[in-house]
Amino acid sequence: MYKKLKEKCYRANIELPRLGLVIYTFGNVSAIDRKLGVFAIKPSGVDYAKMKPDDMVIVDLEGKVVDGNLRPSTDVNTHLVLYREFPHIGGIVHTHSTYAVAWAQAQRPVPIYGTTHADHLACDIPCSEPVPDERIEEDYEIETGRRIVEHFRANKLNPNEVQMVLAAGHGPFAWGVNEEKALYNARILEELCRIALLTERINPQVQRLKPSLIAKHYNRKHGKNAYYGQKD
Repeated sequence: MYKKLKEKCYRANIELPRLGLVIYTFGNVSAIDRKLGVFAIKPSGVDYAKMKPDDMVIVDLEGKVVDGNLRPSTDVNTHLVLYREFPHIGGIVHTHSTYAVAWAQAQRPVPIYGTTHADHLACDIPCSEPVPDERIEEDYEIETGRRIVEHFRANKLNPNEVQMVLAAGHGPFAWGVNEEKALYNARILEELCRIALLTERINPQVQRLKPSLIAKHYNRKHGKNAYYGQKD
């Protein structure tokens, strides 16, 4: 019943090492089937080279494991919250990639300094607030997801347009309409974090990209009259 969903999730997970986004067993990808009301996610602590499609764990939107012999990723409840609250996303990637984690540990959003950033986002890469002490022991993973959702709502960010975030002190999450787009956004997130760090190192007084260039670069790829790429 879940063979196709497990295969999609497996293929996405084994892309993480190839993309340079994980080492050892760090990170995870999930993929959801909205019609079935379940998602597949990487099993916890299993080496990517040793994983098989059938190792993927199927979880419903109440957080119950409905298929699989292994424990799901420890981040499963963060994925769960994001799937519940952002109903249009179809895949989620969480990694501990170097540059994105560095910005998350600094608890800073990533400023929009140039057109490479503006090609993908018309705003800074957001950084959610830290999980409060009283929620860490029992509800840490759920609260991580809640902090992301609350940050988006408080700052009027559209998760269908801003498809990446830094969880303060933790690391990056990215999503998309499917697991392939989520992978793409995770790789872009890491590169934007790297470029921003290098930019600040070269010029600590660097100014944000001017609004006219932000609008131009974002809209030519994502706007109503976008003209980047080829016509279908």
